[in-house]
Amino acid sequence: MKGFGAKIIRAREELGLKQTEVAAQIPMNQSNYSKIERDLQEPSMEQLQQICRILKLDCNYLLELDDYEELSKTDLELLKDIKQLIKKYK
Repeated sequence: MKGFGAKIIRAREELGLKQTEVAAQIPMNQSNYSKIERDLQEPSMEQLQQICRILKLDCNYLLELDDYEELSKTDLELLKDIKQLIKKYK
């Protein structure tokens, strides 16, 4: 899941939000949220879903899941979990 920090930063800035504002809505502390944006920490599934909701991002876009041919078994299992969470919170 690493490597999507730049997309999160871009989306947050386009919405005019500060890290503290996004972190408060997740909820998590700003320091940990900053680590996610810098690709130093991976969010939990719940945090990922919240980030996508807050920043109006498609999880497929954020995780670059358009190319299923390159996904490992672990990636496919993660994708299943993400899809279940999205269905649960829609």
